[in-house]
Amino acid sequence: MLRFAAMSLANIVAQNLGALRQERKLSQQAVATKTKLSVSYISMLERGMRVPPLETLEVLAKALGVPPLDLLEKSPAKRSKPRGRR
Repeated sequence: MLRFAAMSLANIVAQNLGALRQERKLSQQAVATKTKLSVSYISMLERGMRVPPLETLEVLAKALGVPPLDLLEKSPAKRSKPRGRR
């Protein structure tokens, strides 16, 4: 019997959220403040204990300066760079 190491959507979002937050050198508190979400909720998302609704996914993506798809893709080909001011 074949076994597939399938990663749940919660785990994909968790991994991507944590990685993007760290790449941008943001604390969970900073993301919580930007998104008006609680630090404990951000922590639960990063641990895969919660899956955010689409509206929250959009808010998180905006706070991190990435398209929402970057939080959902299993292994994005390349990460979006933070958007700078022009």
